Amino acid sequence: MEHLPETGFIRLREVLTVIPVGKTCWWEGVKSGRFPKPVKLSARCTAWRAEDIRKLIEEISDRMEQS
Repeated sequence: MEHLPETGFIRLREVLTVIPVGKTCWWEGVKSGRFPKPVKLSARCTAWRAEDIRKLIEEISDRMEQS
């Protein structure tokens, strides 16, 4: 998580380096609400807020610690 910016936007390729799932699984998680919704930066550019991804990582870590 050290290489994630504190704020700003992260493209899917970078997200998938810290959340080890495939693209299809990621998009299904976005659709179901399990993963954060993206931000459309332009017609062909989608990204996620760094803060949302950091929060997701913390939530996953907390769940793993509780198990």
